[in-house]
Amino acid sequence: MREVAIVSFTQAKAKRRELDANEVEILMPVVQEAVARSGIPKREIGFTVSGSCDYVAGQPFAFVSALDAVGAWPPISESHVEMDGAFALYEAWVKLQTGEVDSALVYSFGKSSMGDPAAVLNLQFDPYTVAPLGIDAVSLAALQARLLLDSGRYTEKDMAEVVARSRRSARSNPNAQLRGDVDPATLLAEPYYASPLRRHDCSPISDGAAAVVIAAGDLARKVAKRPAWIRGIDHRIESHDFGLRDLTRSPSTALAAERAGARSGRFDLAELHAPFSHQELILCEALGLADGVKINPSGGALAANALMVAGLTRIGEAAQRILDGEAKRTLAHATSGPCLQQNLVCVLEGS
Repeated sequence: MREVAIVSFTQAKAKRRELDANEVEILMPVVQEAVARSGIPKREIGFTVSGSCDYVAGQPFAFVSALDAVGAWPPISESHVEMDGAFALYEAWVKLQTGEVDSALVYSFGKSSMGDPAAVLNLQFDPYTVAPLGIDAVSLAALQARLLLDSGRYTEKDMAEVVARSRRSARSNPNAQLRGDVDPATLLAEPYYASPLRRHDCSPISDGAAAVVIAAGDLARKVAKRPAWIRGIDHRIESHDFGLRDLTRSPSTALAAERAGARSGRFDLAELHAPFSHQELILCEALGLADGVKINPSGGALAANALMVAGLTRIGEAAQRILDGEAKRTLAHATSGPCLQQNLVCVLEGS
């Protein structure tokens, strides 16, 4: 297996609604800074891959506008995934494993404030049996949360404590959208939004972008003082049919964790992509995280959740702690689809 590391990470400050910039204008400063921080001249980066969603942008091939701005001429080796940028990172990692290139730029962007995310995300469901119901991701998450509570493993207080910790942790994150001190009891007094979820149990609508540069072997050691080595990465998917799944558990996360080598050794922290408070509880179970592991010190998706960006941000945040010398071994997770349908796990280490 070829050694590959994250050598730089940059993100835009998440906002509920970015009125002064379009998607490309949000993205470009982030890409430029990531490349500059990497120490690798842009013309020498061997591969470029992005993650975004045409449905969010409201136009086909929306990623082309971003690619034009990033610079597709002279011709470059490029790819795109209609998914979160975390899955674009996986493609870049595979590309470096082939030995064809020694470095890659990965970026993702999303500006979901332009439309109605509930209506947009409904389009990803089975077009014959689920989408016609008009159900959205929040309603499905509420059904998942109800099943979890009925299992007796957790309570609404546990969910409120996840939110309170997220908001407290986000105070030290200048890029977070929601932050501050909140008391779980105060949160539990708020009305339901989609029972048993309250608004604070749901991630905010966010506009944002993120980018990372990865490099292989000696190049990573040359450009980064302390590279964040990707020691393992894997992703798995579950059935599209919600009736065939136990929504209170995440076997795809557990399998991805096993394949990525996350079952051995201790982690200093874990950045988990949980768009809803109860999903963090499900993920912690699936990953078998030991007590004492810091969960989402950045605030996580409950503090900022730009569509197609939040998963890559979790990996970037986990890597940044290593790049800054604050951690030795970290875990990152990204999800795609409703009710934790597809999950990616990444193990990072400093040396």
